[in-house]
Amino acid sequence: MEITGTLVNYYIHCKRQCYLHGNKINLEDNEELVKIGKALHEEKLHNRDNTEVTLDNIKIDKITRDYLTEIKKSDADQEAAKWQLIFYLIKLKEKGIIRKGKLEFVEKKNASKTTIIELTEAIEEQLKRILEEIELLILSENPPKEKLRISKCRKCAYYTYCYI
Repeated sequence: MEITGTLVNYYIHCKRQCYLHGNKINLEDNEELVKIGKALHEEKLHNRDNTEVTLDNIKIDKITRDYLTEIKKSDADQEAAKWQLIFYLIKLKEKGIIRKGKLEFVEKKNASKTTIIELTEAIEEQLKRILEEIELLILSENPPKEKLRISKCRKCAYYTYCYI
């Protein structure tokens, strides 16, 4: 099984979402928020130097001499975005490319500064455990039973799957 940065993001955000996406139950194609995110992504591609780079199973939003930058529409789940970026940093490191990570958010709800991430041995070990958990989750026969029923669920492409 090939784990992607999106699966890492979904695992941190919602294990049900990770399971469903990992098992090719994709309800996102018609979701308005996903369309907005893709439109912002396309706009970014046309307006910046050093745009998206594809390497194996990852798509890097921006890479410079010092940073690998992940650009997100919203800062609603910074923790999930952080682990997705860490996944990308480790994938680059496996290819002999060492960078710091930078998270940029197009729409900021919280007036927070740009987040900079540097890999450490502890972070790499934690991601290794997360990847093992993702693999076990996706290989399981059924999605996790728990439903969050919180405000972020209403904006999720899988909302109708989970709650209706």
